[in-house]
Amino acid sequence: MTSYSENDLSEGWEFKILRSKMHAFRKPENLKKYLEEESEAGWVLVEKFDDKRLRLKRPASARRGDATLKFDPYRTQVGLSDTGMILIILGIMFGAIVGVIGSLVLLAVVLKR
Repeated sequence: MTSYSENDLSEGWEFKILRSKMHAFRKPENLKKYLEEESEAGWVLVEKFDDKRLRLKRPASARRGDATLKFDPYRTQVGLSDTGMILIILGIMFGAIVGVIGSLVLLAVVLKR
């Protein structure tokens, strides 16, 4: 893991970690897309931890352009939101329950014959 140098901390750099729940940074085209978006706010890649986390930095002076951006320059999450993840999990659980109930009903019908 890259450590922060004394210059990084004393020369007015901001840092953030950008996260993705669904490994969005695994695909090079996704990584490129998100880095291009972040670069609009002045963020540059410092380190790719894994397919879910990136460390970015930008000069604090880049804040001046934040009002013109179409996204939150301090966002720390891209892709699927917490709500989206919960809905997917609930959908899978609901589908599994419906499948089990449907199988039991079908089995009951077949056994009655």
